[in-house]
Amino acid sequence: MSRFEDLVDDARSRIRETSVEELQRRIEGGERFYLVDVREAGEWARARIPGAGWLGKGVIERDIERTIPEPDAEIVLYCGGGYRSALAADSIQKMGYTNVRSLAGGIGAWFRAGLPLDQEPRERA
Repeated sequence: MSRFEDLVDDARSRIRETSVEELQRRIEGGERFYLVDVREAGEWARARIPGAGWLGKGVIERDIERTIPEPDAEIVLYCGGGYRSALAADSIQKMGYTNVRSLAGGIGAWFRAGLPLDQEPRERA
């Protein structure tokens, strides 16, 4: 196991994760929560889970209080595979956010489940 994977496993020991199925159920049920994509801006621009906002892993600690001022707000973070979002969830919990989850498997798991994505239109060749 790599040091990166060790770091992620350590973060996962302190956070809660949610499944694709649970996230889909909550979205379809009209539940209100913040869905935040923590990938790079270019990744978010190409494709994202419908309704997601963007707050990249590189700036989340700096910008979270301005973007989501309520420390008890329900927040679901996701990335490509669930690693960066686990690290981001751990980080903002240390800042006092109390209701944070990371999407297990990230947008990759969402895509593999056949669920919809908001995508930028592709130019024709």
